[in-house]
Amino acid sequence: MFVVATLVFFMLRIVPGDPIAAMLADAGGQEEVAALRAKLGLDQPLVVQYFKWLGNVLQGDFGNSIYGSRQPVSTILLEALPRTMSLAFMGFVIALVIGIPAGIISAMRRNTPTDTAVSLFAFLGLSMPDFWLAILLIIVFAANLQWLPAIGYVPMSDGLWLWFKHLILPSIAVGTAFSAIIARMIRSSLLETLRADYMRTAASKGLSPRALMMDHALPNAMIPVITVIGIAFALLISGAVVVENVFAIKGLGRVLIEGILNRDYPVVQGAVLVVSAFFVFSNMLVDLLYGMIDPRIRLS
Repeated sequence: MFVVATLVFFMLRIVPGDPIAAMLADAGGQEEVAALRAKLGLDQPLVVQYFKWLGNVLQGDFGNSIYGSRQPVSTILLEALPRTMSLAFMGFVIALVIGIPAGIISAMRRNTPTDTAVSLFAFLGLSMPDFWLAILLIIVFAANLQWLPAIGYVPMSDGLWLWFKHLILPSIAVGTAFSAIIARMIRSSLLETLRADYMRTAASKGLSPRALMMDHALPNAMIPVITVIGIAFALLISGAVVVENVFAIKGLGRVLIEGILNRDYPVVQGAVLVVSAFFVFSNMLVDLLYGMIDPRIRLS
């Protein structure tokens, strides 16, 4: 996270463009530009700005936005984060509910029409852009059938059903591709595990196919799957930018894009730091789950 914070701080300032010029839109003279630059602390040397910002971050202060309302960055992120977390959680659940059973069924019925159907679903899920699927879902279920709302987000405090109803379509849009990835990974890992010698030994003992799959094959095949699932959750936190824009949900991704377009340094730095924290946490959780799933793995 320290490396990410350092890189994003200096890379933002290497990219061509002046946030002061963007804010004033060429409406101010040299005196106004200099006064605003001094007010925001952008006239100081980069090293001084960096250590000042880093010291504030270590105290939980991400600074204030330099664009628009000049809100504290922490306020902007705390407003956007629940929306992104809700969307990521729902999309993650959909990916697991669809991907895990599909992968297991495909491996158990290898080279059958069922396996072909799952492989076709995985191919389509990986090929469809999420924004295209989002637009298609809006056309079918919101515009034509009018079953679900097309845009917007409702907090859970306004009602569980309203919150859930507004998240169904965007969650399907972001979760479909990950469900396809999980299904393919589980199928591949299970087929490799089923060819192992200990699986033949277990089968020779007369165990049922269900016991072989659920008690022996699946736990041993979950190591690479857990890795993919952990990465998928972290990507859902940061990778739903397009879907958030399609459904007009001002989540973390949309805040990040707007900050980049507006050259809002504190917002971009804070958002990237939060996203990196989720990636670090997901990777740490995956490492811990390795030892829980496979007794042969022990981390010291």
